[in-house]
Amino acid sequence: MMQDVPPENTMTPQIPPYKEKIDEPLNMKRARLLYQSRKRGMLENGLILSTFAAKHLDNMSEPQMQQYDRLINLPSNDWDIYYWATGVKPTPVEFDNEIMQLLKDHTQNKNRESRLRQPDLYPK
Repeated sequence: MMQDVPPENTMTPQIPPYKEKIDEPLNMKRARLLYQSRKRGMLENGLILSTFAAKHLDNMSEPQMQQYDRLINLPSNDWDIYYWATGVKPTPVEFDNEIMQLLKDHTQNKNRESRLRQPDLYPK
């Protein structure tokens, strides 16, 4: 039985490198981070990050938003974020900050909140 082998000239899509947005207005940064928290490559991270953003993003300071922006945009593998947030793997020093601790606490879900779907974007 032959294995499926991609043609030699097949290109793998590349993730563009993260470029920090300097002087981005805070309301635009919040809106972008909310969107990026909801539109993940993995459903698990979409649920964790969208509920986290809904709960914490409005109260984050500018430095905290910068930490969150770097956390969700620098790692090229969504599984890394998931494993760090759930405590399966140790968090690298670069991302071990107050936002990661908030995310880990959120992920533990000590209040047993239902997180089966992403929160509504707009209150009803």
